[in-house]
Amino acid sequence: MAGSPPLAVDALDVAFRPIRSGNAFEECVERLLSAMKLGLVQPGQRLPAERELAGRLGVSRVTLRDALHSLGQAGWLEVRRGRHGGTFVLERATTEAERRSFRRAADAASDQLEDALVLRRVLELGAVEAAATAPVRADAADRLLSLLAECQSAGADRYRAVDSRLHLAITELAGSPSLSAAAADVRMRMNNLLDAIPLLERNIAHSNEQHERIVRAVLAGRPAEARTAMDEHLAGTAALLRAFLT
Repeated sequence: MAGSPPLAVDALDVAFRPIRSGNAFEECVERLLSAMKLGLVQPGQRLPAERELAGRLGVSRVTLRDALHSLGQAGWLEVRRGRHGGTFVLERATTEAERRSFRRAADAASDQLEDALVLRRVLELGAVEAAATAPVRADAADRLLSLLAECQSAGADRYRAVDSRLHLAITELAGSPSLSAAAADVRMRMNNLLDAIPLLERNIAHSNEQHERIVRAVLAGRPAEARTAMDEHLAGTAALLRAFLT
């Protein structure tokens, strides 16, 4: 709206500092959500123009548009056309059921999120490195490639289940039943948290690209590459969880 209050320059500097990781989309969503949740960008305010905002964040305008579109679908932003148009922060009117859901998500985040993220990172980085070091039987390699293809073709309704199976299959290649059991336990905790946030199409596409790099590195016996690719992948998921749940 024409009369919406302007953003302060110092708030812009804090909220929209440059992104320095390989998870540009996920961290873009995180920066935008953090700015709104902290009140640095308030309901009724218009975000900076795409060119300026993309420059501040250090991302392409395509990546920024994907992030803005995803947050629009999730009910945080609205694009308005015309002379006084732009991308505006919405006042989030929620039902009582939604408020209860948000409170449960917030409680889960404060009590479980960081613990689950640390545990997952330790387990999965060690597991993928061990998997890439161990010899992989032909049938196990075929199963991994099959799960990768299934993940890439899965719709939103099946994606998280197939994603879980792929991650657990990688862990199984490490050859430790105890590790597999621990990974399955933390994955259940992660899925409970993931179910509390929107499933974003751009994140699915990015995750599948990362899955491809992880699986290829494991099957090629390149543990350092597999670990690096998995670390980037987990960081992307962590960025979205922190953005929506904290």
